[in-house]
Amino acid sequence: QVWMFESGGGLVQAGGSLRLSCRADLQTFSTYTVGWFRQAPGKEREFVGRINWRGDDTYSDSVKGRFTISRNNAQKTVYLQMNSLKPKDTAVYSCAAGVIESGRGSDYNYWGQGTQVTVSS
Repeated sequence: QVWMFESGGGLVQAGGSLRLSCRADLQTFSTYTVGWFRQAPGKEREFVGRINWRGDDTYSDSVKGRFTISRNNAQKTVYLQMNSLKPKDTAVYSCAAGVIESGRGSDYNYWGQGTQVTVSS
């Protein structure tokens, strides 16, 4: 059974930073693309960014320049560094692993439970 687990969420003031971690129990973790998604109350799930097996990263326009994704394959962990946070970044953030480089959640095979990020104004 595959599991993925996010950590690092919390409450932060606008302009602050948080780093989320996503740990995965996947035998071939290094070959997977890992995506980050978020969902705010009453809104649809939104693609945040992804990193492929080569370490190439892609971001949505709403976070580009503020968020950075990195990975440590030896530790089977992907990180989401979030800087210059805004109240509109408040959401539950989830990581997902898949074999397709995609911005669609339906293309990912494995998901974590999510971690809450709240940005106060």
